[in-house]
Amino acid sequence: MNDQNEITTGAKALLQELKRQGVKRFFGYPGGVLLGLYNELYSEDELMHILVRHEQGGCHAAEGYAWTSGKAGVVLATSGPGSTNLVSGIANAYMDSTPIVCLTGQVPTAGIGSDFFQEADISGITYPIVKHSYLVKKPEHLAKSVANAFHISTSGRPGPTLVDMPKDVLNGSYEVTEENSTENFRPEIKGYKPKTKGNPKQISLAAKKILQARRPVLYVGGGVIKAGASKLIQELAETCMIPVTSTLMGKGIIPHEHPLFMGMLGMHGTAYANYAVYNCDLLISIGVRFDDRVTGKIEQFAPDADIIHADIDPAEIGKNREINPDTDVPIVGDAYNVTRDLIEEINNRKVNSEEWLKKIDEWKSQYPLDHDPISTKYISPQYVFKQFAEKLKDKAIYSTDVGQHQMWAAQHSHIDHPRQWLTSGGAGTMGFGLPAAIGASAALEDSRGTEDDRSDKTVVNITGDGSFQMNIQELGTTKAYNLKVVNCIFNNNNLGMVRQWQELFYDANYSHVDLKHGSPNFSKVAEAYGLKGYIPETREELQDCMNEALADPETTVIDCPMAYDMNVWPIVPAGSSNMDMMGIGSNTLPEETPEFDTSDFV
Repeated sequence: MNDQNEITTGAKALLQELKRQGVKRFFGYPGGVLLGLYNELYSEDELMHILVRHEQGGCHAAEGYAWTSGKAGVVLATSGPGSTNLVSGIANAYMDSTPIVCLTGQVPTAGIGSDFFQEADISGITYPIVKHSYLVKKPEHLAKSVANAFHISTSGRPGPTLVDMPKDVLNGSYEVTEENSTENFRPEIKGYKPKTKGNPKQISLAAKKILQARRPVLYVGGGVIKAGASKLIQELAETCMIPVTSTLMGKGIIPHEHPLFMGMLGMHGTAYANYAVYNCDLLISIGVRFDDRVTGKIEQFAPDADIIHADIDPAEIGKNREINPDTDVPIVGDAYNVTRDLIEEINNRKVNSEEWLKKIDEWKSQYPLDHDPISTKYISPQYVFKQFAEKLKDKAIYSTDVGQHQMWAAQHSHIDHPRQWLTSGGAGTMGFGLPAAIGASAALEDSRGTEDDRSDKTVVNITGDGSFQMNIQELGTTKAYNLKVVNCIFNNNNLGMVRQWQELFYDANYSHVDLKHGSPNFSKVAEAYGLKGYIPETREELQDCMNEALADPETTVIDCPMAYDMNVWPIVPAGSSNMDMMGIGSNTLPEETPEFDTSDFV
């Protein structure tokens, strides 16, 4: 530092640190304690602040930005109700391991604990759902706290962090010194040293088991995408000829129509993926956490298989599926390093899986996903995805809300690359879709002109008439910032997934799920925001609406009327084995579990 050090404020230091972290756009909503910071933003040219219409929308937008860009998303909210409105989004990011940095305003330090106007202990409120949080007490500590927050959020198992910033910390001045500057700062957090490289002995043991297996299955999830290991997973699968199934969060690791890909497994997974996992002799689990919606009754999930479980988070190893020290192989490390090391150890040796793959192909033929089960009287979900696939090829980034439409999207959308699928998995947060799509659209704009230019992609938000109303106000954000999102509403006039469960498991007692009365004309709502809305009534009209929406440079809303009583098939009742799938039509499944003769593989 020079003899005459710079004098700055906490607010100025914060903005400088955001730029140092490579932030281009972030999402926020102003309030009283943040006015000093917003005064600095008034003359800021390098950072784009996107004014959302609700703080929850801003948090989900930060998540969508993170998923699409591979960088940390950033959201800014004021104290009290502004910060507490972030909680659902933070919980969602925590469950799905999404790196976001939440910056919250706080009342002056002297007022903390005195029930000051718009005071809330946001650090305490969010303690269980963040990787780490900071309540900054001095202006000179703010920049380093933010730098540490970015480091923690994006390293190890990604997740949300929070920096709580009192008004006097933002507005206070201090002298920049070598001690408090972040110019050459490298975060060093005591006790925080994520292990990213798998144990070599465990890698060797895992490779040996893979080569000895006769009925192996690769079970992969969101951790693979976070680690940038998708191409390596495909290489491992193709080298050893191992069939692959993914979790909801793992869509895009393997191309949708790859011959080794079995689709999603679990509650609404494909029959053949569930049968393969049930009958496999080795389950190679990478970047997954054995979620209950995947496993069903855990005792019946790959019951006769040895387990290889690789995960960056040691707490996930054995948490849901117990590890047998005599037969299973736990590996702590990130998916990229573990998969790369497995490939090197295997060294192009083959697995004798030919008969196993033939059996899986038989199951695929016998129990296909029904690609269009609805009469042509209605627009069906399957038809919608077929049309998007034909019109966009691999140029789509799909965002979804939560419910039946989400499961149809998971089953039928053509995702061929990682980071083209945004959904709320662990928390199942209705209202996620539109703001997450906004974050994705912003990330695409930031990629324009870079080596990773993805600005030719189109963001499609698949949503329901219930979910869309949760954060419908964010249509205004898309209009204000010219962020294009094609919203496709699966409008069946009810809370579809809840209604389906009531039909199947609660004696068809349809309690408080009807949305026929009181829902808006979504096309007119779009028009009220200065956007175009469509209500196609036939499949032919849908094609015309899609063509217009895809050509429109602004956000559009396609309100697709669908049958009131459509169900998602297959479905596994909660707590049941994945072999207890229920289905109809060409998805009709056998009343008894198909026993697979494994004698040829012993």
